[in-house]
This record gives sequence, structure tokens and C-alpha cells, in this order.
Amino acid sequence: MNFFFAGGLGALLLIGLPVAFSLSLIAIAGMYFFNGGTFAFMQIPIISYKALDDFSLTSLPMYVLMSQILLVCGVGKDLYEMASRWFRHFPGGLAIATLFCCAIFSAISGSSVATAVTVGAVALPEMVKRGYNKRNVLGLLAAGGTLGILIPPSVPMIIYGSVTGESIGKLFIAGVIPGILLTLIFMLFSSYQFRKMKDAPATWPERFEASRKAIWGLLLPLIVIGGIYTGLFTPTEAAAVGVVASFLIAALIYRNLNMNSFKQIIISTVKTNAMILLIIVGAMLLGYIMTVLQIPQTITGYATEHNISPWVIFILINVALLILGMFLETISILVITLPILYPIIMALGFDPIWFAIIMVINMELALITPPVGLNLFVLKGLDRNNTISEIVKGVVPYIIILALFIVLLSFFPEIATFLVHDVT
Repeated sequence: MNFFFAGGLGALLLIGLPVAFSLSLIAIAGMYFFNGGTFAFMQIPIISYKALDDFSLTSLPMYVLMSQILLVCGVGKDLYEMASRWFRHFPGGLAIATLFCCAIFSAISGSSVATAVTVGAVALPEMVKRGYNKRNVLGLLAAGGTLGILIPPSVPMIIYGSVTGESIGKLFIAGVIPGILLTLIFMLFSSYQFRKMKDAPATWPERFEASRKAIWGLLLPLIVIGGIYTGLFTPTEAAAVGVVASFLIAALIYRNLNMNSFKQIIISTVKTNAMILLIIVGAMLLGYIMTVLQIPQTITGYATEHNISPWVIFILINVALLILGMFLETISILVITLPILYPIIMALGFDPIWFAIIMVINMELALITPPVGLNLFVLKGLDRNNTISEIVKGVVPYIIILALFIVLLSFFPEIATFLVHDVT
């Protein structure tokens, strides 16, 4: 039975069928063979409606729209210029500036791809021109882009909350300290890696002028995350506020929002959201048949019966997520695995908010592990002379750092849960 689902899904993905349709077909086949034949098909519209009839999902299109507006308006260039003027005189100063810019842009976009594209387009030519090793720069940018899904707002966290019913506000706040800590670790490593690279310090007037231009990009994460943490907004209301603020910044401050760019923003937003929502429907259909067949309960019961340590199960889950991350993109992994993993995690007594952060860090690994790491291809697209193998060589140290960060969170879960008790 397990082979039917895993093997069938793998075969459909290998022949190139989109993830959403692969999930749906396997779920429908499972309903037919294991749950009463064509009679079970009556559940399909009911499950599909329930999958999307979730108030928490209303924030998803708004965060995607906000990231698209910021991508077009050019806020990333001003953020990078500000960061470079404040940090370039340190060892590896431009690398530190790049990661700082990635962290700030992550906090206003919620998208790894948007972060990698926006910061990479500005930082890659500048760092290479200054003599930074191109392979290591590519690795830095690929890893820095992954911060987009850990530092809130985060699209994968919205998906996690929608599928499991956990508070999206708590999930967002849980990502703050791990996101800051991981950024600092990346900065320390990159400063050591590029320790021979140093630039003349900028003057104080230059720093203040760059900060003045970048102030709007710096204010957005304070508005969104600060509003959620203080209880001023719900996550959905924060998304709406963020969209309005980003629209006003693009239209009134940068003044580059015209009909053509607006059309591009809307089309890209609709495509991205349609893809995500179709995957959610397919995953919910698959989750339904797996619940009917009691697959999560069977796994949990087997572990209990054979006295297997919860931490052994946890390690196996992380290994499975790592393998899946080599072949699937993050949204697909989340919606495929959560209907199985969430009941197991709850039965084993793990904190679901902490596990959400573990899941997201595994998704960060998925973005930079070959052969299908999305950020690897994003960076290749920025410069056609790059090869995937060169980018992979540059990103290996960051893969190791992310794996060790999962270990750190396993020993100290308070890193993720420390701020959560103040949020509803």
C-alpha cells in the first residue's frame, strides 16, 4: 500500500506531470482502490472546497503580491547600497552586507526566490568586480536567499499553519530568533571565508544618505512583524497593510509603478498563487485517503510497539525530508508530508511550533541541494556563464551549517519557542 503511493507518485513526477495533478491522481486512484470505488469520489469536491475554505490562506496571495511589488520597484538596490556602506570596511564586508540585505529583504518578501533574485542581481556583479571569489559568492547568495522562508513573513509557514491549524502568528514569531541567529552564523562564516577582502570605509555622510534612501525598505518588516507581535494586526491584516505600504512606496517614493509593471505584478502573483493552491488541494486529497487508511497511526503504533525512541523517528524524518528536498520544491514537500508527519509529531510529544521551524530549515536545505535546488537555478539564470556544479561547490559549507543548525535547535528548542508565548 505504501509502495502504491510512493511508487505511483514518483513515477508521475518522473514523467513530468505537474505536482498538483500527480498528487490528485494518486489520491483519486487510492480512493478508488482502497476506499469504496467510485462512491468515494463524492468526497473530492467536499475535500477540495474544505482545503481552500481556510481564512488563514487569505494572507497568502497578499504576501506574494507584496513581494512582487517590491521586486519590481527596486527596493533591493537601495538596501544593498546602505548595507555595503555600513559593512564594507570589515573583513569580507561585502559578504556581510549581502547577507544583511538578504535578511531585511526576507522580512519584507517571504520568498526565497524573490530574495535570491533581488539581492543576487545587485550583489553578484559588484562582489565579483571587487575581486571576491565568484564560486564562493554564488554559494553565499544561494544560502542567503533561503533566509526568505525562515525570517517572517514566510509562505511555507502560512502553508504549515493552513494544513495543521497552528497559529500563523505564532509560526511567524517563532522564526524571528532562529532567522536572526542563522543570519549571524552565515555572516561570521562568510567574514572568515572572505577575510582577505576589505574596502575603504564609507564616510558618515555617505552612510546616512544611503540609510535615508533605504528607510522605506527597513520600515516594512517593522510594520508587519511588529504589528503581529504587539497584537496590532493579525497575520492576515499585516499582509494587507504590507501590500498597501509596498504599493505606496513603489508608486510615490520610487515612482516606477506603471501599467506595464503593474500588469507584470498581477500576472506573476496570480500564477504563483494558483500553483500553490492547486498543490494544496492535491495534497489534501492525498492526506484524506492516507488518514482513512490510518497510515500515520500505523507508523506511530509501530514505533510505540517496538519501543523506538522518538528521537530516532525525528532523525529519520529529517533524513526523509533531506532526500525529498533533492527532487521536489518546498511547497510540494510540505503539503505532501505534513498530513503524515504532523500526527506523528504530535503523538510523539514534540512541540508543533518548534517542529515547524525544523521543517522550514529542511526546506532551506531543499532550496540549495542538487539536483533540483531552486536557488541554484535562480543564480544560474542571473549569469549564464555559471554552471550548476560551480554553484553547488560554493554552497556546500552552507548546507553543512544548516544541518548543524537543525542539531542546535534540537538541543535548544527554546531558540524557536522563546517569543511564542506572547502571541495568539
